[in-house]
Amino acid sequence: MEIGTIGAGDFAQAFAKQALKAGHKVKLSNSRGLESLRETVIQLGSGATAATTKEAAACEVVLLAVPWDNVPETLVSLPKWKNQILIDGTNPFHGKAGTFKPADVGNLSTSQLVAALAPGARVVKALNNMTVPNLEADPLVNGARRVAFISADDDGAKKRVQDLLEGFGYAVVDLGNLRDGGLIQQAGGPLAGRDFLERGEYR
Repeated sequence: MEIGTIGAGDFAQAFAKQALKAGHKVKLSNSRGLESLRETVIQLGSGATAATTKEAAACEVVLLAVPWDNVPETLVSLPKWKNQILIDGTNPFHGKAGTFKPADVGNLSTSQLVAALAPGARVVKALNNMTVPNLEADPLVNGARRVAFISADDDGAKKRVQDLLEGFGYAVVDLGNLRDGGLIQQAGGPLAGRDFLERGEYR
């Protein structure tokens, strides 16, 4: 599968490493252009390419991995979505690392807002509760699998993302719809930043 990333920071790169390891191709994009991604795609290796945000957003599955303050302008700048799956990995923080301040999103989940800004996309909340080191690490930890949580209003899209993440090696837990599950997963919710493992016989 070819997967696009909108954003190419640490989170997107950690995701790309897992996707590449699982045999997928990844098109990384950012707001600074193709040349700024040259070293990143070289370091990621075979299967990783630099792309424009429009090219990345045209992939079958797309990861949204930009700072919350940049989400509206980023999504508005893209062509109309045509049923692509949009994995929302964002959290409601203003500012950048080191100066984060919680954003007020009312009683909606961030993914509901993302869905409203990306009509035509099939939005699935996933991976945003993980820290970058945990996302980058091997999903298999001492015989247990790291848990990835997902939420969506579209059951078909949710199943596709579940299959994708299980292919990475994660144990996937379905938290329901974008509002209820999203609020549990996102920053401020009980699962944010926590690392869960599922025991079992895995090889």
